[in-house]
Amino acid sequence: MRLARCHNHHDFRRLAKQRLPAPLFHYIDGGADDEVTLRRNTQAFDDVDLVPNVLAGVGDVDLSTEVLGQRLRLPLFFSPTAMQRLFHQDGERAVAKAAEEFGTFFGISTIGTRSIEEMGGFSAPKLFQIYVHKDTALNADLIARCKAANFNALALTVDTVVAGNRERDLVTGMTTPPKLTLASLLSFAMHPSWTLAYLAGERFELPNVSRYVKQGSDVSSSIASYIHEQFRTDINWDDAAKMIQDWGGPFALKGIMSVADAKMAVQVGASAIMVSNHGGRQLDGSRAPFDQLADIADAVGGYIEIILDGGIRRGTHVLKALAMGATACSGGRMYLYALAGGGTEGVRRATMLLREEMQRNMMLMGCSSLAELNRSMLSRRGGGT
Repeated sequence: MRLARCHNHHDFRRLAKQRLPAPLFHYIDGGADDEVTLRRNTQAFDDVDLVPNVLAGVGDVDLSTEVLGQRLRLPLFFSPTAMQRLFHQDGERAVAKAAEEFGTFFGISTIGTRSIEEMGGFSAPKLFQIYVHKDTALNADLIARCKAANFNALALTVDTVVAGNRERDLVTGMTTPPKLTLASLLSFAMHPSWTLAYLAGERFELPNVSRYVKQGSDVSSSIASYIHEQFRTDINWDDAAKMIQDWGGPFALKGIMSVADAKMAVQVGASAIMVSNHGGRQLDGSRAPFDQLADIADAVGGYIEIILDGGIRRGTHVLKALAMGATACSGGRMYLYALAGGGTEGVRRATMLLREEMQRNMMLMGCSSLAELNRSMLSRRGGGT
């Protein structure tokens, strides 16, 4: 498989599987428990059909939208994901470069592999995803560093107070930094290009937390152990409200799935909610974000921005979400497979293909701007929208 032959999400996934040692591929690819929710995140889009209008006189298509205080040229952005340098030495830099080229947000994680300060040097809109650690000094330091680096928005992830049961990671022995075990040795040996690049490259660390936490940088750890030992389990709405106040700028709550929580997000002053189940990696058997979108949009649409995060694999998925009431969409796997398979060029190609799909399908829908998408253009199989 070569990058030039990748035309869709499935191709990028095959390329990533070809190039990554098994623990790293399955970390991207896997979900919690039986992975029912992981599969449902994308399958949910298949239950709703697009109903196009024709002879609409569409010439140019405008894909721009405004979210979290920024005017984006695409209604789709790069959701923050952890440990990107494990998948390719370019890591977060590759995603930031694509965001600059396509005019959209990129996110970096608290447990990302490029520092807040380094990523602050990119001109694209920047979103920092914060996990609340037990160390209050670390939490305050992260916010202060984001302000100093001119990040545009903050997102508090609210669905990861404990780690989901990611059984694939248990089978493969996935840790950060990676360590050789009897289970993983053969896989690393069978992927010499990745292994040599990792061993010869710059030292792996989690630079946004390494001043306070050795785990994950100097001390090898599973993801579940890191979450269990470092994250607070008792965060609540008062904590969210205080962080929104401390940040003082555009702020998203990531991991909202219920109407009640969406209403609370409005009450505490969040700018946006990211309707997300953490890519099916936390609570298996939960609803897909797209399944919940209509009810949430009916309840809080117009009061808060709604970002659909999860399951995006095609341009049509973005159009369905926007027609259902989302302000914008975001995702992780949509670019992580491409990053693993081709670095900067991989992320660029994956984003270009998605943009082309959105442009082409907007024309086929008879729409010249995103504002023209609405629920009359959707039909749920079995009746209704």
